[in-house]
Amino acid sequence: MSERIFLDHVSTTPLDERVLKAMMPYFTETYGNPSSHVHQHGVLASKGMDEAREQILDFVNANEQSLVFTSGATEANNLAILGMAYAANKAKKHILISEVEHFSVYNTMYTLKNHGFDVEIIPTNASGIVTTELLSKKLRDDTLLVSVMHANGEIGSIQPIADLSKLAHEKGALFHTDATVSAGLLPIDFNAWGVDAMTLSAHNFYGPKGVGALVLKTGTPIRSITFGGWQEDGLRSGTENVTGIIGMGIAATIAKAEMNERVEKLNLLGKDLWKKIGEKVPFIHFTGDETSRLPGHVSFWIEHVEGESVILFLNMKGISVASGSACSSNLKGEDEEDLVASHVLAAVGVPTDICAGSVTISLGRDNKQEDVDKTVEELVATVERLLQMSPSYADYKKEKGV
Repeated sequence: MSERIFLDHVSTTPLDERVLKAMMPYFTETYGNPSSHVHQHGVLASKGMDEAREQILDFVNANEQSLVFTSGATEANNLAILGMAYAANKAKKHILISEVEHFSVYNTMYTLKNHGFDVEIIPTNASGIVTTELLSKKLRDDTLLVSVMHANGEIGSIQPIADLSKLAHEKGALFHTDATVSAGLLPIDFNAWGVDAMTLSAHNFYGPKGVGALVLKTGTPIRSITFGGWQEDGLRSGTENVTGIIGMGIAATIAKAEMNERVEKLNLLGKDLWKKIGEKVPFIHFTGDETSRLPGHVSFWIEHVEGESVILFLNMKGISVASGSACSSNLKGEDEEDLVASHVLAAVGVPTDICAGSVTISLGRDNKQEDVDKTVEELVATVERLLQMSPSYADYKKEKGV
């Protein structure tokens, strides 16, 4: 069997061998509980965690700030949104969430509304970007918190976080950004952006799954949403995932050192892929902003062709691509058969019947030019085959007299 081509790096990345090597001693040798400061095993585990904390803060230029380790991005996003809302000034009840957020942010609105908060959605432009003009129309004197992700995994668009954060602060609101998808692909600058909280997840930059972090500006009001011990300054109870945390720290250090090389390579491959399929695939519609987007990210939908069919046929040819996000693909419709339409794609004007069948291709550091060429070849052949099977394409040809 020939080697498969993995083109779904927004959902996860393979664990770097250097990261695995650094983690291994913490499974079998330095296995103490970091809260057990009375003996050497615990002290060494705690010391390793402290070093990882500094590595991650350095990665996002937040050296003077604090960091809470979590089980991943979902927990970090929940802690950020709910924790800051519950700890805030009771006179402020207005919260703004962008229209293209990950489910772990987007779905907190239901809990917040049940607790008396007034939650509104910030719309985006046609490219999926929240502009300062769009945000300014929603900000109020009683706005407590604004949450806008740095980059979206489904459509690749990058948000102007520094400008949005500044605008929110002028109204006295806190600002949170989810940098899960962009960390490791784009330079992250917590201090320059002026945000109050930032979400990270290790497995998106070649670290282990099951560990993430919430970076917090010193003095940011926040309350724990779990109850137990006093780990992570009382904000996240439970024994820490020491091995995962060690891995996240090493992965962050590697990502920072290799950032420029990765970005340059992915930009070249991504632009080549965009150009070639744009020229060779009929009825294609790209989603997201063409220039302000994640490097190596290409997303689209095709008239007369179901995206799910494209993905299945490519999978049969040994090429792994995605439909929307990994989280949204687990959702079912009312009949438990159909995928739920993506709220992200709906936000940028993709037809409702297409929103569950878009295609997202995200390249990684190990992909080569041959992977791009093979993908273009198989995608063109797949679309040609599916068009011949498509009733709507048959109707189109009759209408056009083809």
